[in-house]
Amino acid sequence: MSSTAPDWADVEVAVPHPSVRLPGVGMAGFRQRTPAVWDIAMVAHPSVTLLLDLSDGYGAVYLAGGRRQRGTVAVGLLPGELRATGVGVGACLQIRLEPAVATAVLGSAADLSGLMVPLDAVWGRGADRLQDRLCAATSWDDRFAIATGALLARLGDRPRVDPEVAYVWRRTTAGRGRVRVDGLADEVGWSRKRLWSRFRTQLGITPKRAAQLVRFDHAAHLLAAGHGAARVAAESGYVDQSHLHRESRTIAGLTPSAVAAAPWLAIDDVAWPR
Repeated sequence: MSSTAPDWADVEVAVPHPSVRLPGVGMAGFRQRTPAVWDIAMVAHPSVTLLLDLSDGYGAVYLAGGRRQRGTVAVGLLPGELRATGVGVGACLQIRLEPAVATAVLGSAADLSGLMVPLDAVWGRGADRLQDRLCAATSWDDRFAIATGALLARLGDRPRVDPEVAYVWRRTTAGRGRVRVDGLADEVGWSRKRLWSRFRTQLGITPKRAAQLVRFDHAAHLLAAGHGAARVAAESGYVDQSHLHRESRTIAGLTPSAVAAAPWLAIDDVAWPR
């Protein structure tokens, strides 16, 4: 049986109404309308990502960092090459958490950096009940409401990152990764060494690595939009095209041409309206 990318015309995409969205949280629901065999390259995103499997039958299998995991997973920052495979009618609720929000919801985002683990490893005993409720819901609006309530219930119970660390992350994403660490340290009144240490301790990556991940996310979307690698490299702040190629292989395990063809990005603007 051959594996193929899904026909996105056959995929239902749902997003929550803006009035029910939480700051630092993105959600989207995906469901194939007809059974299929699928193998999807998922390009790394600058977030901690929860993939809640709502499939009928076989369900999804995720592969990342040499690990293979069936069902519902949590994926930290910089997981490397990430693929989703499956057979049948696939359905998934994907939740993207800014690292500061992920720490407040799951515990330390640093513990997930570079990893993919079963959701119950970071959510705890309530993970199975949450998934059961989501599977039993009869509409995406109900699923979004259930997920939002579950996140809100956990937001006040966990340690949070320093406001300075959260600020530097937001500035990095707003600048599409083209920021100077020394300048950000000055903005929050810290030394470069202190910012580097606190950021890495609390988010699991350095400020420089965060900037690389955010910059690559911007470049990946330009590639998916059909722009050539040389132009994307120049517009995204890479030294040259070979620099973009190296970064693409390091972050996503894919060449720029493979990123441009990655089917997950084909519906990104629909699933994650900016």
